[in-house]
Amino acid sequence: MNKHLDTNSQKVSKSRSLEVSKSHDGWSTVIKPREKLLHVDFGELWRYRDLCSLFVRRNITTQYKQTILGPLWYIIQPVITVLMYMVVFGGIAKIPTDGLPQPLFYLSGVCLWQYFNDCLSKTSSTFTANAGIFGKVYFPRMIVPISTVVSNLLRFAIQLALFLVVYAIYQIWVIPGQIHTNLYALLLPLLVLMLAGLALGFGILFSSMTTKYRDLQLMLDYFVRLWMYATPVVWPLSTITNPKLHLAMSLNPLTPIIEAFKYGMLGAGEFSWGGLAYSFAFMAVLLGIGIVLFNRVQRTFMDTV
Repeated sequence: MNKHLDTNSQKVSKSRSLEVSKSHDGWSTVIKPREKLLHVDFGELWRYRDLCSLFVRRNITTQYKQTILGPLWYIIQPVITVLMYMVVFGGIAKIPTDGLPQPLFYLSGVCLWQYFNDCLSKTSSTFTANAGIFGKVYFPRMIVPISTVVSNLLRFAIQLALFLVVYAIYQIWVIPGQIHTNLYALLLPLLVLMLAGLALGFGILFSSMTTKYRDLQLMLDYFVRLWMYATPVVWPLSTITNPKLHLAMSLNPLTPIIEAFKYGMLGAGEFSWGGLAYSFAFMAVLLGIGIVLFNRVQRTFMDTV
């Protein structure tokens, strides 16, 4: 009899699955076996959408809480950055801007780069910055980096509106009819989605590694600063005439995205469907690798943080 009970208990422990339900109110608790490392439970993420919205509001309100200008910094920062670029790169270095007005050229690159940079820098510290709340309550850990990517869309929208205002001023009053917007501008939602995917992929990848190796965060900050100069934010891709160097710059997954935005909105730049396909494939592979590491680290990161 005891042997029979032991056999049954072993079968139950091997299955590692238990379901307890209360039919009168629909509650259910399911303990499942370990999921695959590449698994993302989208149903669970959807059930926690209210928590995601709370994190989004938290990210927005705390960033400029107790500041005098508040959300105006969303406009002041790109304006100051563009003015600095006009003096240093346009005035001193004399870097061409594909025949476009310098404010429009620099602002178009700054809007996209700033969104990517903000998402990457904040998602890369997901585990270390949220170790306190992760250790107290359960919720899908992926909610935190996703909420960061979503909350930064507000900043991007404001800066994009600033770009459109400057664009309208030049198109209507300064150089009317000389900026040729085309149908490729309709790709903007796809371009933003790709930027978000790249930032999320790199962010969760580095956040997974920095739980053990904190110096990687310092390396990332330095690397991102250099990365901007390898991206056509302050220089156009058309100025690189060396074929090998041109190819090397094109391998930057951000290059086709920013160039496509400039080509669609301003009619200048290099547009390539092949380049966008490469960036999209790079994003998909990067997200896959990032999810694998993220799922592995989230099981034991409290022991190392």
